[in-house]
Amino acid sequence: MSSHVVPTRVYYLIFAILMVCTALTVGIAFVDLGPLNIVAALAIAVFKATLVVLFFMHVKYSSRLTKLICGTAFFFLLVLFGLTLSDYLSRGWYTAPGGTTGAGTRVRIGPAGAAPGQR
Repeated sequence: MSSHVVPTRVYYLIFAILMVCTALTVGIAFVDLGPLNIVAALAIAVFKATLVVLFFMHVKYSSRLTKLICGTAFFFLLVLFGLTLSDYLSRGWYTAPGGTTGAGTRVRIGPAGAAPGQR
């Protein structure tokens, strides 16, 4: 099996790009873009992940089978995210009688006006 030799300069360039993208992510976190903060951070993260997969994991210079397997894995990751998101968005949110929706909310069912611990 022959391997593709990548010049060291390419690795340093990719590392510099990743550091700039990290600084950009931190900078965007301090700017109020409203709901676009998450979109911008995720876009930068996807770009960084793509660079890591292509260059540091050598997928760019791999065979077509390796590229197909990486693409298939990414497709199934999107399917799993989509299924999780559809489950999350389709749930009815429970609001406790006290008005809280937090996890660990203690709900006691008993006669109206009864103090906690009394029935």
